[in-house]
Amino acid sequence: MAKSPTPEYSESTIRVLKGLEPVKQRPGMYTRTDNPLHVIQEVIDNAADEALAGYGKKIRVTLHADGSVGVEDDGRGIPHGLHPEEKAPVLELVFTRLHAGGKFDKGKGGAYSFSGGLHGVGVSVTNALGRRMEVQSLRDGVVASMVFEGGEVVQKLKVRAQAEGERKHGTTVRVWPDAKYFESAQLPMAELAHLLRSKAVLLPGVKVELIDEKKKDTQSWQYKGGLRDYLEQSLPADPVVPLFEGEGYAAADDDHFAEGEGAQWVLAFTEEGHPVRESYVNLISTTAGGTHDSGLRDGLFQAVKGFIELHALLPKGVKLMPEDVFARASYVLSAKVLDPQFQGQIKERLNSRDAVRLVSGFVKPALELWLNANVEWGKKLAELAIKAAQTRQRAGQKVEKRKSSGVAVLPGKLTDCESRDLALNEVFLVEGDSAGGSAKMGRDKETQAILPLRGKVLNTWEVERDRLFANTEIHDISVAIGVDPHGPEDEVDLSGLRYGKICILSDADVDGAHIQVLLLTLFFRHFPKLLEAGHVYVARPPLYRIDAPARGKKPAAKLYALDDAELAAITEKLRKDGVPEGKWSVSRFKGLGEMNAEQLWDTTLNPDTRRLLPIQLGAMGLQPTQDLMTRLMGKGEAAARRELMELHGDAVEVDV
Repeated sequence: MAKSPTPEYSESTIRVLKGLEPVKQRPGMYTRTDNPLHVIQEVIDNAADEALAGYGKKIRVTLHADGSVGVEDDGRGIPHGLHPEEKAPVLELVFTRLHAGGKFDKGKGGAYSFSGGLHGVGVSVTNALGRRMEVQSLRDGVVASMVFEGGEVVQKLKVRAQAEGERKHGTTVRVWPDAKYFESAQLPMAELAHLLRSKAVLLPGVKVELIDEKKKDTQSWQYKGGLRDYLEQSLPADPVVPLFEGEGYAAADDDHFAEGEGAQWVLAFTEEGHPVRESYVNLISTTAGGTHDSGLRDGLFQAVKGFIELHALLPKGVKLMPEDVFARASYVLSAKVLDPQFQGQIKERLNSRDAVRLVSGFVKPALELWLNANVEWGKKLAELAIKAAQTRQRAGQKVEKRKSSGVAVLPGKLTDCESRDLALNEVFLVEGDSAGGSAKMGRDKETQAILPLRGKVLNTWEVERDRLFANTEIHDISVAIGVDPHGPEDEVDLSGLRYGKICILSDADVDGAHIQVLLLTLFFRHFPKLLEAGHVYVARPPLYRIDAPARGKKPAAKLYALDDAELAAITEKLRKDGVPEGKWSVSRFKGLGEMNAEQLWDTTLNPDTRRLLPIQLGAMGLQPTQDLMTRLMGKGEAAARRELMELHGDAVEVDV
């Protein structure tokens, strides 16, 4: 058989992605791909930035019947003359070049002092992921227009004089998002409406409209009172103290921050309901919060703590934490940061470190002043925070008490998980200390606990229940899972159960299988209700690792096989993919201890990629299963086992 030619690797194989190609190849690096909302948001953000800079009073978003979305503003209009260095119309550069925009030069001399746009990839991403985009810019008495398809110019710049009655200035962008880049082509209407409403909140006096042509429906928002209006309308219950609002911005002579940097905020405290918490940076909604939220939290905590200490309000033994003060707070925060650093292109979280100091520096003194001018309200707020601290401390003491009473001292070798949610928590009973070490390092600390077992577990088939705890391993298992040994007919309280999944994790060899059998015997004989309720699982680590070379478009990969049958199937698949015989290597895991933490996570612990076998009573029913287990595990049943081996021994492959 002729050998397939080796793929050439030379200068010509290095490919440089030009223009908007990187966006089309990897859209998920630049935007959210579940639906087109974020690419539309980029256009809306540009219109809002014009209003923020003081040049626009209206933003209109139209959902056209043909699936396109139009965004219109009455700002300055995008410049359309030739760029002095690039020798191309600026209008074209803005929509076709990554990292081209008017928001890089901040402060004096820049077109925008404050803006959400920073990466300069915004509307060019919208263009790249659109089937078609039509742009119109009105300024200087003319209308400049261009049309793009798939990010490419299909109609070059056209300039005409403005007609009678036309808007004098502004930008209109109409885009047809390309469905192939998104999981769903539908815009989430509730999110879109929330986004537009928030722009109106943050731009007091600016009118924001949403027109749906299909439904013949128009919504509009305009808040003369800005943040306060908005929060009052959104609160889950009546506030216990009056709303605290304020703003602070750096002056020209500030040593630490640029002129105009700062924040505006409004805070409310309620005793019930889900708090409303919204934050923005330069009008961009930061749904995942960030350093400006941390600044608000810090300023709030420091001011309230100082007030409580000044008036000696803290009861003995109560320690106040930031979350106690923050627990019942609702807020809307709008920060202005000159050069914001966001996490990821979709700007869900602000990462600028200085923003903590910036916001806290304005909130703390303003709140201190307010509290000391309104001492009765201050005491009411202090009472709310102290109550939250006492509740938190009581909950903590309950857990400690439960741990230190009777037999329920959790075993020292148990590495517990942080979550207390039974639906998520898992404990892995791991064979051997070395495997236990890898499992501890590789696990998800939030939901996965590890209990290493030393040596072989006792065969408990004929052990009386009250003698079980003489064995350390069994005592530790029972205490860790929070359930006492019981029989199939007993009334059992499973309310103490600490993990939704109890997973047996042992080597994929004969010894591992023996440990598995001994643990399954323990659960079947002494914890039958756990089996019945579906809480017991066997984790199935792989026996083999196959290092496969790159083949065609598929890169080199590490593949894992549970057993010989899977190994045969994988090697057959490699042959079909054209990998020459002997080009892959197969290594066998002698045990879990050989796997590093990353391999153990990938193959056995990661809920997305692992194999977990749920253990329940089979079709035989309880009595026949018990009889069979007696033959297999009973001390006086050696003759019955010999008979089994004589009858079926040749059908068993023993892997020594």
